[in-house]
This record gives sequence, C-alpha cells and structure tokens, in this order.
Amino acid sequence: MALVAEAVPMFGWVVHGYTLMDNHYHLILQILETNLSRGMQWFQTSYSMGFNRRHNRVGPLVQGRFGAILVDPIGWGLELSRYVHLNPVRTARMGLDKRARKADRLGIGGKPDAEQVRERLQRLRHYPWSSYRAYAGLAKRPQWLTCNVVLEMVGRGTLRDRQQAYTKYVEGAVREGVEESLWEHLEGRLILGSRHFIEEVSKQLRGSDREQPQRRALARRPKWEEVVKAVERVRGETWPRFRDRYGDRGRDLALYFGRKAAGLGLRELGMVAGGLDYATVSVAIKRFERRMTQDKNLRKIATSVAQLLNVET
Repeated sequence: MALVAEAVPMFGWVVHGYTLMDNHYHLILQILETNLSRGMQWFQTSYSMGFNRRHNRVGPLVQGRFGAILVDPIGWGLELSRYVHLNPVRTARMGLDKRARKADRLGIGGKPDAEQVRERLQRLRHYPWSSYRAYAGLAKRPQWLTCNVVLEMVGRGTLRDRQQAYTKYVEGAVREGVEESLWEHLEGRLILGSRHFIEEVSKQLRGSDREQPQRRALARRPKWEEVVKAVERVRGETWPRFRDRYGDRGRDLALYFGRKAAGLGLRELGMVAGGLDYATVSVAIKRFERRMTQDKNLRKIATSVAQLLNVET
C-alpha cells in the first residue's frame, strides 16, 4: 500500500479504509479537491508499471476505468466499511460466494458451522492487505489511514471501546453468514445514500436527463413518510398504533420498505422509526425477508405496499 501512502499527500485524499484482493481492490476515499480521476489515473498507472517491472511483463494490467460510487457517510459509511472489510471472506472457499449469500438472505442457507466460522474469522483477522486489522486494534494504524470517523459511528467511549464495538459489528456478519448487498440500494449507478442526500447531490449534477440518464433514476425513491402512509393504508390503522405492538409485523414491513424502497441506512432508519439501534433494524429486516418466503399472505401484503409506492418487493 506504499502507493496509497504516496497518493494521500500528493492529492489531499483522506483514506477511511481499503482492501486489496487478487483481482480487484476497494478504497474508501474522502476527496477534498476535484482530482479523483487524475489521482486514480496516477495510482493505477504507477501500480501497473511497478507490477510489470517486478514480473517482467508488458501490456495493460487493469481492465477498464475505475468505478466510483458517491456515498452518504451518515447513513451508509459504517455499512460500506464493513462491506469493504469483509471482502477477504466473501469467497467460495469461505462458503460466502454470491450464491451462498443469496441463499442466506432468503433464509434457506442455514447458519455456518463452528469450523466455518473459525476459518472465516481466522482469515479476516489475519488478512494483511486490509485496513480491518487497524480498525480492530490488531495492528498499528498506518499514519495515512483515518479510522476515527467510522469508529465514532459505532458508539462512544475510549478508542478500545469503539474498536471492540466495530469488531463485534463486522464479525457478527461472519458468524451469521448473512450480509445484505449494498448495491441493491445504489441509485442511478452513482449514489449510495438517503433520499435527502440524493436530492442534494442531484441538484448539483449538470447536463440534461438525455445526456445523463442516471439523473432520472435519482428521483424514483419514495420518502420515509410515504412508506409509512402506504403501510398504514394497507394495514388500515395508523403507525403509532402498531409500531410498538409486540409480535406485529407492521413495523418490520415499514422497515423493509424503508430500506429497500426509500434507501435509508440502518442507523438513519432506526432513528426515523422511533430510536431503534442499527442491529435491531438489521435483524428485523432479515426476519421479514425470511417470513415473506414462507408466508403467502405476507407476500401479498408487501406487494400491495409496493404497488402504492410504485416499487418492486
């Protein structure tokens, strides 16, 4: 990661996380100047030249242009960090390839056994080409890596307290074998964020809808208030009446569409839904998804809400 360390002062980047895999890499960058393309061109060209020199090869090394997603740090920063750090265990060898993760999300994959969990945690904790070890307090933080912004999202207390909370958050997904795909919530192939964040960003996009078809996609998601109204209409009662009712699926129904349709992050969704923590929201949504695969009546109710919101279930 010597090139990243060199790029930070050169381009004024703030690096919040990274993972280098065999065939791709992820960087969580905060850009202080409009120089992302120039910086990434330098980074990839420098890496390719160095790699070719070391391995006595010629020709292109990186296929195509880099992909960049604009992320709302308030609602999605914590989840994006976990997604990036889990890359080393999100493989077929670890039993977490795309097919396995999809089965888990549908509730048909089953929980991993103790040996699988041990292997996954071993790889995650010892993987050298990732910022996870620095986040978890298992290795010294490189001077060019910024961890405190994300760590402050998991709670208060000492640095060690936040490191332990972050470790629990990330490794919980390893133990359960269930991790939602962030890209299902991507707007216009450009943005991962709340409705408000998307609206603010879309105001700054230049060009016409014809020139930038992604702009049309940025206006499609309903607001949380619309989700609640749709659920209330299908349920035939108001949100305050069923929100805290024990065993009532109305709250989980609203959380599901708040996540899938409105694109709210777990923390933001918990706040608007009455002060729930992100873990409770995550469990509620996964529970609702599993129940929909087994309960025809529940799927019918969800379809009715989706139709009112003009979205897919």
